[in-house]
Amino acid sequence: MLPPSRALRLTTTLKTLHLRSTHSAPSPRVILSGIQPTGIPHLGNFLGALSNWVRLQDTAGAGDALVFSIVGWHALTLPQEPRALAAARTDMLAALLAIGLDHERCTIFHQDHNPAHTELAWILSCLTPVGKLRRMTTWKARLAASRNANSEAEVDESLLNTGLFTYPVLQAADILLYQATHVPVGEDQTQHLELARDLADTFNRAFPSTHPLFPLPAQVNAPSRRVLSLKDPSSKMSKSAPDTSSRILLTDTSAQITAKIRSAVTDSNPEITYDPAARPGTANLLAIHGACTGTAPGEVAGRYSGRGHGALKADVAQAVEEVLRGPRAEFERLRGERAFLEEVAREGARKARERGEVTMREVRARIGLA
Repeated sequence: MLPPSRALRLTTTLKTLHLRSTHSAPSPRVILSGIQPTGIPHLGNFLGALSNWVRLQDTAGAGDALVFSIVGWHALTLPQEPRALAAARTDMLAALLAIGLDHERCTIFHQDHNPAHTELAWILSCLTPVGKLRRMTTWKARLAASRNANSEAEVDESLLNTGLFTYPVLQAADILLYQATHVPVGEDQTQHLELARDLADTFNRAFPSTHPLFPLPAQVNAPSRRVLSLKDPSSKMSKSAPDTSSRILLTDTSAQITAKIRSAVTDSNPEITYDPAARPGTANLLAIHGACTGTAPGEVAGRYSGRGHGALKADVAQAVEEVLRGPRAEFERLRGERAFLEEVAREGARKARERGEVTMREVRARIGLA
């Protein structure tokens, strides 16, 4: 018989082992997102999606997979000039590397280099009710923006092409092809992610097996507020806005950044307060400053008591220059490394096709096309 002290130690050890076995480490995540190759990334892209991707990469567990795609097929939903699109694809790849994504740690690839995206999109489209697509609001907003309409009410649906109408299904395929568990997207994409979750559940129920094929992906929100237009703070910063001074691009020089911030719309109130509803222009500058410096916008506002918009704009321009200087220089360097970018794209496509084919073999088997 064991002495009481040894028996107590043995009991404690067994309890610890039991707790370890019942509280196993969390399952590896598959983190996936994409960006369209429609021009040089702007500050909103950088502070929103792209910085969040780098943050997720740097904090991911050893078993987590990170998949980031340049979604060329989505770009085709609106008219594109072929030469400009080809150049934009390469520039976007250079930009993703320049901001700090590691092509060895992540799968970084062109969506159109993996045909499985469109194969799965067709299968999912056969499970998608038209009513769900009609309830989507993004295609209306994109069509309105492309026509420079003042509101979605002015959109003529006769101008709607099938690709733009159904692209949420392709987006669902982009996500489910890699069995993504976590998707970092903006608030404007929440509706599309919900559709992806619905289609995952529909497929799992329609074609059951010993286990559901598709996980229901969770949305990962960026920690910073979205960046608004410098000229129209009622809308987000956009590459398609006709006024080029409404946005700051990754390639803008320090002088260009200063000029654009200086001309940003604010209001006549000389006091600096953070009130997004009543003072969107001022709030936007405070949010930009905060995102660049890792400070809450309200805290930033407190530093400008009695100083006015001139001082705020000068500091915002400096803060933006500080965060963009390094990525801008690296982007310009990578632009000249054509062979390297092509090799990164080839390797990314190989990894994407390999991962996607695992899913597609199971999909084809379940639906009877194996």
